[in-house]
Amino acid sequence: MTTRRFDFAFTTPYRIAGLPFGVLPATTWVEVGDGRLRARFGWWTLDTRLDNVTDVSTSGDYAFVKTAGPPHLSLTDRGVTFATNGDRGVCASFATPVRAIDPTGRITHPGATFTVADVDGFATALREG
Repeated sequence: MTTRRFDFAFTTPYRIAGLPFGVLPATTWVEVGDGRLRARFGWWTLDTRLDNVTDVSTSGDYAFVKTAGPPHLSLTDRGVTFATNGDRGVCASFATPVRAIDPTGRITHPGATFTVADVDGFATALREG
């Protein structure tokens, strides 16, 4: 399978909020290919097998204070959000929780949300795995 890279879709307020955390267009992307899902979001990374992805959905209308800047941890379900806009993103669920926000692996995530520019293309790539 060919690796496809998906860029994040930045809005100005999110770009400003991400600057102190190294979250810039040059340091944010998601790749799907070679049986893997890989993401970089400033200083943070996520890497898992595509067969670990159990569900893919789209969502949106994210609150700025809950999503802008560095990756955000959901206190309700331990999911991680990589957001560069509040409009629309792709949510991926995992069979085995993955590391992302905490490099030591003490905190793992059963799901992740990505606000990429090509939401539909990214969702399709994950589903076709």
